[in-house]
Amino acid sequence: MEHSKFSPKDFFLYLGLVAALYVSVGSVLALLFNYVDALFPDALAGYYNSFSGPIRFAMSALIVAFPLLVVFTRIVNGRAREEAARMNLAIRKWLLFLTLFIAGAVIAGDLIALINTFLGGELTARFLSKVVVVLAVFGAVFGYYVKDLKGYWQEHKSTSQTVGLVSGAVMFSIIISGFFIIGSPFTQRLVRFDERRVSDLQTLQWQIVNYWQQKGKIPAKFSDLEDPISGFRVPSDPETGVAYGYEVLEADAFELCATFNLQTLTTKEGKMTKPQQIRYPAADGFAGNENWAHEEGETCFMRTIDPELYPVRTMKQ
Repeated sequence: MEHSKFSPKDFFLYLGLVAALYVSVGSVLALLFNYVDALFPDALAGYYNSFSGPIRFAMSALIVAFPLLVVFTRIVNGRAREEAARMNLAIRKWLLFLTLFIAGAVIAGDLIALINTFLGGELTARFLSKVVVVLAVFGAVFGYYVKDLKGYWQEHKSTSQTVGLVSGAVMFSIIISGFFIIGSPFTQRLVRFDERRVSDLQTLQWQIVNYWQQKGKIPAKFSDLEDPISGFRVPSDPETGVAYGYEVLEADAFELCATFNLQTLTTKEGKMTKPQQIRYPAADGFAGNENWAHEEGETCFMRTIDPELYPVRTMKQ
C-alpha cells in the first residue's frame, strides 16, 4: 500500500476540517432545536424573545464555519485526487473514524432516548421533532464520511460538488429561517432597546421597594430615589431619553410606565397570546413571577407592595 509523506499542512487541513465540521453541526442542531421550541412552545419556557440570543449566536457560527468546512473539504479532496496515497494518511483516518464514532454514538443515544420516552408514554411533538433533527443531522454526517473513508468523493467529483451545492442550499435555508423567528438585525436592535427598558423598570421597582422599607412610604417622585452616596441616578429611556412614567396609586401601590417598540408574546397552553399584567408580588410571594410582558407602545405595570414580604425596617435607638 502506497503512503504519502505526512506534512504539517496535512495536519492543519484535517484539523481545520474537523473543527469546522463540529462547529457547523453544533450550530445546525442549536438552530433547529430553537426552531422546534418556537413551533411547539412550552408554557413554562417564558418569553418568546428568549430565543433571540441563542439563535443569533448559532447563526453567526454557522455563517462562518460552514463556508470554511466547504473550503477545507475541497482542498483535501483535491489533494487526494492529485495524490491517491493521501487517502492513507494516519491523521485522516483517525479524525474521520473519530467523527464516525461520535455520530454513531449520538444516533444510538438518540434512539435509546426515543424508545425510553415511548415506553414511558411521554412522547410529544416537541420531543419527536428534536429526535428527528438529531437523526437527520448525524445520519447525514455518518453517511457522508463513511463514503469519504472509502474514497467515493475523490472518485466522483461531480457528485461531490452536487452534494456541496445541496448542503449549501440547506444551510442557507436554515439560516434564513432564523430571521422569521428573531426578525431582522433592525428588529433585534428594537428588541434590545425594549430589554433595556425592562431592566431599567426592574431597577426602579427595586429602588422604590427599598425606599418603602427604609422610610415606610412610597416616594412621591423619581427624584426622591436619587442618592449621592450610593450614586444611584434615575435612568431614562435609552432610545429617546424621555423619563419613564411613574404614578403613586395608593399608600402601598404604584405604577411604572414605558413606551416599547414591540409587543412581547408569551406562551399559554402552547399558543402565542398577548401578555397579561399581574400584581406584585405574586400570590405565592416569589418576585420571580413578576410580569414584564408588554404591548407595543406605552405599557404600564402596576405593583402593590406586600408589607409582610417587605416590612418597614425600624431604626434602632
